[in-house]
Amino acid sequence: MDLPTPRGPLTETLFSALRSGDDFFAVLTALDDATPDDAALALWVLHQLHYRDLTGVPDDLEWDSQLVQLRSLLERDLEQRLRDRFTAPEGLAFVEDFFDWVAEHDGASIAAYVHRDATREQVLELTRVRSIYHLMESDPTVWVLPRLGVRAKAALMELLYDEYGAGDPNRLHHHLFARGMEASGLDASYGAYIDEVPVEILEQNNAQTLFGLHRRLRGAAIGHLAAFEATSSLPSSRMVQGLQRLGFPQELVDYYAEHVEADAVHEQLAVHVIGGAMIDEEPGLEADLWFGAFTALDLEDRFARSVLAHWQLEEAVA
Repeated sequence: MDLPTPRGPLTETLFSALRSGDDFFAVLTALDDATPDDAALALWVLHQLHYRDLTGVPDDLEWDSQLVQLRSLLERDLEQRLRDRFTAPEGLAFVEDFFDWVAEHDGASIAAYVHRDATREQVLELTRVRSIYHLMESDPTVWVLPRLGVRAKAALMELLYDEYGAGDPNRLHHHLFARGMEASGLDASYGAYIDEVPVEILEQNNAQTLFGLHRRLRGAAIGHLAAFEATSSLPSSRMVQGLQRLGFPQELVDYYAEHVEADAVHEQLAVHVIGGAMIDEEPGLEADLWFGAFTALDLEDRFARSVLAHWQLEEAVA
């Protein structure tokens, strides 16, 4: 994947250093001048070193000590902001009360807008920016597997086996999305549209990788997964109807149709089996399960409000 276009002094300095392999001290000194957009993109690129090749960047920089230090500073700032937004629910049990709690945190819905009102151009825009997650779907969660006990690990493996196509490479969820993009006339190579992605999408992806990479945040990773799965089935159904209304190719429709039934099962696995097993084995993780779940809902709501405001403003101008 090519490095993105820089968004400020931090990414300008970082990307130049990554290409040249120079000393990274100057990158650390640029941190104080970074805007939120600049910092989010820098963290996203540093996370990508753990996932895939970056054009012109040596593989051994994945664990360069100065880059790890920079990543840690950016992650610490992100985690603090996420925790500052979160208030732990009182008197609720994760397994017994989770779905009622999610229902009370109903945020803005992009899927409902696509179902009824979105234009073809708006859906193409959404597909492009969502591709940053959907073309690596579930990859951040895989980091969590070695950190779980027997019951939770077996249940997460069951869920991930389905996400990765149950042994059929043509049924991998991120491959289904790629096929939908190609059929819609879009570039399905990973990161092709990173320069279009708003800060809200970067933070969604950065939070998932943050939770996955750090063993101490394994509870947050599973809580995030639970909220993600619990809020996927109905929106996926609405996306199917909206895509059909607009005449999108069946390949893209199939991606969302796959999630209507699959995620109705996955939400039960994530909450009752994986989450329940984690709490049984490590009761102290329940607070982080709630934190991860809240973060998933909060970041999606922030993205939805941003993109809906953008689209409706465009309509008002037109």
